[in-house]
Amino acid sequence: MTNRSRSSSSSEGELRLPRPPGVLRRYWARHPFFADTLVVVVCLMVSAIPVLATPVLPDGVGTEGAEWRRVLPMLMVVAGLGCLSLLLRRRHPLLVFAVSFVVALAYLFAPTPINGPLVLVATYAVAVYVSTRATLVAVAAGMIVLAGAGLVLAGTGVISTTVLWGALVNEGLNAVIGGLIGANVGSRARYVKALIDHSQRLVVERDHQAQLASSAERERIARELHDIVAHSLTVMVALAEGVAASNDAERTRPGVEAIAATGREALKDMRATLGILRDADAAPLAPLARDTTTETVASARAAGFDTRLVVSGDPADLDSRTQLAVSRIVQESVTNVLRHASAATRIDVAIQHDPDGVSVTVTDDGLPTSASEHTAGFGLRGLRERVGLAGGTITAGPRRPHGWSVAARIPRQESTS
Repeated sequence: MTNRSRSSSSSEGELRLPRPPGVLRRYWARHPFFADTLVVVVCLMVSAIPVLATPVLPDGVGTEGAEWRRVLPMLMVVAGLGCLSLLLRRRHPLLVFAVSFVVALAYLFAPTPINGPLVLVATYAVAVYVSTRATLVAVAAGMIVLAGAGLVLAGTGVISTTVLWGALVNEGLNAVIGGLIGANVGSRARYVKALIDHSQRLVVERDHQAQLASSAERERIARELHDIVAHSLTVMVALAEGVAASNDAERTRPGVEAIAATGREALKDMRATLGILRDADAAPLAPLARDTTTETVASARAAGFDTRLVVSGDPADLDSRTQLAVSRIVQESVTNVLRHASAATRIDVAIQHDPDGVSVTVTDDGLPTSASEHTAGFGLRGLRERVGLAGGTITAGPRRPHGWSVAARIPRQESTS
């Protein structure tokens, strides 16, 4: 395919913008009343020329002279009112079109075929402000009425057939010319309006999508910060309370070292999260997609809880999203035990790897507590969002006779390189 053919094919699929209007068109659009008044004045002048230029027989020569003198004032009044009706052509184009054919019927009573620009301007108005189809229907109806009334008048001898055929030809040409010009202008105006409406919809949709993306990003950042800060601070508080309760410096040294290690890990994960916010090209979860289950269990043990981790099945080829979800489920569940479980001494973490998914269960033996204490904040809500994104389900609630249980099931996905 040549460059010319490629450029032509690409340009056919693109939306071409219309040329901007010139000075006269802009002035015409900004001052519609002045434009309509000018059209009325020109129409009055052009309509008066054929009426006043019609030859009149002198007195005493037949009856046509006296008849024309009687009809002339009526034609001038009707033509003047018809031209004044053009002031309404923007708001009521069909009404103005009907008035123009009433004037055309009045022209039939002239001794010679005469016509004005009223039908042309009225047809143009219908094509611009209504539609092309409405123009075709209106012109057809107007010409049928004009021809029918003219045939009746000609058949009764009121008008001559010359006047009838001249009126039909003249008004038909005016309607065709006005309709063609109006259809062209109206189509362009509707095309420009459609472009403007389309661009406005695109702006609204863009802003809406930006708001949704910003909201989703805020939720993701809040979830990540909660997972990092809440767990680390909870473990550090629990360790600090244990250290404060002992007077033996040697026995408290492991607890102090665990506090420092937990703080360093929290700072490391915090820097990774902030790095994602600073770097727009960074992968959202890559720096945090590591298995922290062992560290979480170790932190709970350091805080004085009898924590047991049981992993069964083959964890090979587990994708990063599922692995991150599993780690966060364990982390958030253990953190809730440290924060909310009263008199809890034991935490059991069970991870079952199946060919089609991963099951995670975290239970404790704490005393009964209200569900609101466990579900408040971003914790479980963030877990539900994370597990939902991974295509899994999660349930949380009290267990009998006492304690709390969190159970999740995440389907296994294909690992992406």
